[in-house]
Amino acid sequence: MNPTVDVQVSRAFAVRPEAVFDAWLDPACLGRWMFGPGVRAETVLHLRTEPRVGGRFSFLVERQGQRIDHIGTYLEIDRPRRLVFTWAIRGESDDDGSTVAIDLTATPEGCLLSLTHTLPAQWADYAPRTRQGWTTMLDALHRLF
Repeated sequence: MNPTVDVQVSRAFAVRPEAVFDAWLDPACLGRWMFGPGVRAETVLHLRTEPRVGGRFSFLVERQGQRIDHIGTYLEIDRPRRLVFTWAIRGESDDDGSTVAIDLTATPEGCLLSLTHTLPAQWADYAPRTRQGWTTMLDALHRLF
C-alpha cells in the first residue's frame, strides 16, 4: 500500500444535505462556487459531469493564460450522504491515486460537510495549498446558499 496524506476540511451549512450534495454534481452550480471568476481569477472553458458511479468529469479552466483540466471518476454516489471521486490535473497527476470523499450529516440547522482529500505521499508538500483551495471553494459554496 502506498503512503498517503489526508487533507480534511469541514463546513456547516444552513440548508438540507440534498441541496449541498446536488451542488457537487450540477455543472451550472459548480460554475458558481467551485470554479470561475466568483471564486478566483479564471475563465471557465467547460464543466462536464457524468454523475453516476464510473462516470467521469472534466472541469477545464484558464488561469493566467494556462489551461487546467481537473478530471476524475465518480467512485461512490450515495445521495445525500456520501460522494467519492478521484481528483487529478490532466497531464500532471492523471492517475496518481488522489481521491476526495464528501460526507454530509444532517443537523438541526441544516448539515455538516466533511471533506477528506487523500493525496499520494509525493504530493504531501501541496497539502496546505490543497486545504486552502478546498476551504476557498467551500466558503464560496456557503455564500451560494
